[in-house]
Amino acid sequence: MQKGSLYLIPTTLGDTEPLNVLPITVKNKIEALSIFIVENEKTARRFIKKICPEKDLSTLQLFPLNKFTDSTDLPSYLLPCEKGEHVGLLSEAGCPGVADPGADIVNIAHQNNLKVIPLVGPSSILLAMMSSGMNGQSFAFNGYLPIDKGDRKKEIKRLERLSFEHNQSQSFIETPYRNNKLLEDLCAYLTGNTSVCVACDITLPTEYIRTLTVNEWKKNNVDLHKRPTLFIIHKS
Repeated sequence: MQKGSLYLIPTTLGDTEPLNVLPITVKNKIEALSIFIVENEKTARRFIKKICPEKDLSTLQLFPLNKFTDSTDLPSYLLPCEKGEHVGLLSEAGCPGVADPGADIVNIAHQNNLKVIPLVGPSSILLAMMSSGMNGQSFAFNGYLPIDKGDRKKEIKRLERLSFEHNQSQSFIETPYRNNKLLEDLCAYLTGNTSVCVACDITLPTEYIRTLTVNEWKKNNVDLHKRPTLFIIHKS
């Protein structure tokens, strides 16, 4: 019997029409699948219904994958693939496996010699990098910075030094309600000529993307509160 495949299914980055940012292949694949691994069942059902309005949600089998999931349960999520059924992995926002717990499932799929098929969709990391004007040949995503003030300052300075020494752009994110404070910290701890890209609400009607030096940011006011934002710095 031929094994089923694991499909990595991207979702929108916010409340926007799915087919404005996702190719029709994503809709077609969701329509064909009945087994999904998801971060949040409620939002997953809402997304599936939005992109496939005629799909019968009562037929779906959803497996949870979040911080409360027991890691020993994960291999069982892919048992349908062993029986020839295909499984979809849905991210809460953007692409599965990138800054996302889905990477654990993908790793298990490889260990079990299952075919992994990524579908095209929006990645805030790549879209921000594309539009930053920074070094697309060498860049790194660093996730969240430390919360402790002293540790955060050290990390910001370390990333700036790393950028300068290796000509490598450094990107990171913050919990949306702390975005404004992070931008303040970047302006306080980075040198004046270091470039900072602020990429906010990517692909949404309220999208805001701008790259300025620290000295220029000090003269600009932007409200990032509770808005998904990716920050990139580069020191030349």
